[in-house]
Amino acid sequence: MSDSKLTYLGTHSASVVERKPLRDFAQKVPKAFLAIVVAPTLLATVYFAGMASPRYVSEAKFVVRSQSQQAPSSLGFALQGVGLSTSQTDAFSVHQYIESRQAIADLQKAMPLREMLAPRGADPFFRFPRFGEGRTNEDLHDAFTRFLTVGYDSTTGISTLRVEAFSPEDARHIATGLLEGGESLVNQLNERSSSQAVVDAQRRVSEAEQRLASVQTTLANFRNREGLIDPAQTATEGGELIGRLMSSLAELRAERAQLSSGAPQSPQLSALDTRILAYERQIAEERAKLVGNTTSLAPKIGAYERLSLDQELAGREVAAARSSLNDARTEARRQQLYLEQVVTPNLPDKATEPKRLLAILSVLFSTLLAYGVGWLIWAGVREHHQP
Repeated sequence: MSDSKLTYLGTHSASVVERKPLRDFAQKVPKAFLAIVVAPTLLATVYFAGMASPRYVSEAKFVVRSQSQQAPSSLGFALQGVGLSTSQTDAFSVHQYIESRQAIADLQKAMPLREMLAPRGADPFFRFPRFGEGRTNEDLHDAFTRFLTVGYDSTTGISTLRVEAFSPEDARHIATGLLEGGESLVNQLNERSSSQAVVDAQRRVSEAEQRLASVQTTLANFRNREGLIDPAQTATEGGELIGRLMSSLAELRAERAQLSSGAPQSPQLSALDTRILAYERQIAEERAKLVGNTTSLAPKIGAYERLSLDQELAGREVAAARSSLNDARTEARRQQLYLEQVVTPNLPDKATEPKRLLAILSVLFSTLLAYGVGWLIWAGVREHHQP
């Protein structure tokens, strides 16, 4: 009888030992499941189904390009070495502006940005400021990234801007303001890159024009002082006059010789001698005007030709400088960047954010995954500690 009792007690003790872990496991699993899976999913359902405000998305597409493809600079080559082309760096400059504090400051000058991001009745967990956020400009910059996304397609070179807001008009207004700011940035980059070359070319034109004006003034003073428009032309005319006078003188001498041989006592010989003497004297005077002393045309012609040459060279320099200026302006226009809107910001007619069902399912599956991993870890630890 005592053996029977011992056998019964032994069987009862083993049953208790086997059921205790099962009972503990049955008691703990529902609580863990509720805490890890059910509670977060329920909270997500309450938030996304009832509290989350509908948000409208305005999307725009743009491209930053130049008028022609240019050889990249040394910086461009370096960036290409790490996979960035020149067009990408230009687009990324606009991207950096869109996400910058300067863009927010420009938007606040053009529109009530803070009121747009926190209208009456807006979602307290998404608006600005949400729970735990400050109201400073730095807080606004950090929060603004929740409302926009900007990306780049390296295949097409097109950038995509997506702006979320609590109303369709606000979403489009903000997107339009960001693109306008991007265009202003591109214009500033154009001015900085091209202004120096154009300014240098304009300076060279101004200097060449000043030299030309100085030479022209010197030439005008020479003409006024000497009373000659063109000494070379005057000398040519003087030479022609001397030629005509010498021709007439030769005719008179021939006539006198003929008369002297036929009628040596003719009274006309005296008249011919007087005329011959007058022609010889006039020829000598005309020759003296051309050469022979400091007041003659010869030294004046030399000075005039030097001034004329200076004027011609100065004129060529002005023409070359103006041509360089035109080339600089053409090159500046050729290198200018343009922000072209492929797709303008649209006015959404339907709220597409948040994606409520997808968000709830994401919470459910992620918590189930966490619960499953935790259960496996707990089971492994429990089995490891069993004797």
